[in-house]
Amino acid sequence: MIFFSIFLCVISVYWDLDIQSNVVVKPPSASHSLPPHPEVELLRSQLILKLRQHYRELCQQREGIDPPRESFNRWLLERKVIDRGPDPLLPSDCDPAVSPSMFREIMNDVPIRLSRIKHREEAKRLLFKYAEAAKRLIESRRASPDIRKVVKWNVEDTFSWLRRDHLATKEDYMDRLEHLRRQCGPHMAAVARDSVEGICSKIYHFSQDYVKRIREKHLALLRDANIPESAPVAPSPDKRVFCHPVRLTTPALPVQGGVDAQQEGILVSVRYKGESVRINQSYFSKLFQLYRLSCTDDPGSEKFLPRVWCLLRRYQVMFGTAQYEGSGLQGALPVHVFQALHRIFGVTSECFASPLNCYFKQYCSAFPDTDGYFGSRGPCLSFFPVSGSFEANPPFSEELMDAMVTHFENLLESSDQPLSFIVFIPEWRDPPTPALTRMEESRFKRHQLILSAYQHEYRSGSQHMCKRDELYYKAVHNTAVLFLQNEAGFQKWTPTPERVQELCTAYKHSGRFSNSSSGSSEKEPTREEGTSKDSVNN
Repeated sequence: MIFFSIFLCVISVYWDLDIQSNVVVKPPSASHSLPPHPEVELLRSQLILKLRQHYRELCQQREGIDPPRESFNRWLLERKVIDRGPDPLLPSDCDPAVSPSMFREIMNDVPIRLSRIKHREEAKRLLFKYAEAAKRLIESRRASPDIRKVVKWNVEDTFSWLRRDHLATKEDYMDRLEHLRRQCGPHMAAVARDSVEGICSKIYHFSQDYVKRIREKHLALLRDANIPESAPVAPSPDKRVFCHPVRLTTPALPVQGGVDAQQEGILVSVRYKGESVRINQSYFSKLFQLYRLSCTDDPGSEKFLPRVWCLLRRYQVMFGTAQYEGSGLQGALPVHVFQALHRIFGVTSECFASPLNCYFKQYCSAFPDTDGYFGSRGPCLSFFPVSGSFEANPPFSEELMDAMVTHFENLLESSDQPLSFIVFIPEWRDPPTPALTRMEESRFKRHQLILSAYQHEYRSGSQHMCKRDELYYKAVHNTAVLFLQNEAGFQKWTPTPERVQELCTAYKHSGRFSNSSSGSSEKEPTREEGTSKDSVNN
């Protein structure tokens, strides 16, 4: 395979694949996910893009708004926490059908999306637009006479105030907007509820139909290759093993042709049927290293390119490049911080990562079917360690973070071996994130520290293809770091003041703070917009 001699000569400082795991687990059953195939992944990506378009059209037609930014991605995250369906990405078996996450985010933008305001004139225009949109909404929907009266009176009062008060400041306009929202918001929410629930329900049922189509395509390919779909084998409940990459029970399909790779400057373009996915040359090299370390069914690496194409396409449509939403849904920790976590607290594994952004060769990720060949231990919520030290930086979905806390507390409760989770989440206080509140009150919390806004950084969720000067960005919200440990874990990896200070110092030597030439862009991990790395977990 000639391309390896061209592409695989790059050494990067963004990961350390030589670190060995200290994790012992209850052996999971082999994954019942079907093996990836470019033809199936191409269909899945086309249907996901179609579903995104349906979502955009429904929001515009029914509510007169664009979809809230990142809301579709957070819908995928929230749904997969509870989904029992067969598809690794699209939900098809969820209860309730109406997503609380999608419903909440659409309702937050009814009647219009409220943007950040810097200047007086912007505040004035926003107040006027909100009042107009509220009037339009209440006139176009079924509403009781009392609701119509309250909303129309407050809107007319706002218009009257705008006409006569020419000396108002930015703060005056924002106070008036907040007053209008308090008076009219609950009434508009009641009027819009059925319509917004209809959007959520329709998107879910579209997804169910698409999952059926994808699975039928997949099973047809297996039948054509005379490969039966295998059932997972239940593991021994009392056995303990060192953790290893997830294995699929269904054999892989024969080598798929039609996938090729070509170098384009510092990028590698992997192509299938005219559809290209691009990756930085050093990250392409990383994937090959992970593949050689983790894959057991392809000693000659003949299936490497098809599996890389499936992996890159999966993450592209899940989070994506500039063409899609999502590259900012989560930020990875800086390399110096990973080095400090390993050196000081014995961390050897990540709970929320991907083959693209992992620092260690052992990590949990969203997709066992595509990622297992590259070292993934499977989804975090399906991972049951008995001992070990972990870093957890979850995608910023409230439902996923809450499920993470439940999972970690159950693991810590059930093990008497050293077990430690160092969790990084945004310090959202208004209102407080349930996951943060629960961890602060947990009996397993051993220490907590706050990283100040603008004083620490994340690595971009699209780090595998972004420019060097876009690799790091400043966090404009505080980040809470919490140490959840059982008694044995606390004794082994105690967060002493000296160790905590050393971890904080590592942030000062990371990314842009240690290299002024690297540059950065500011991104804010708000509940509406998020930040994060390019992985999710269910």
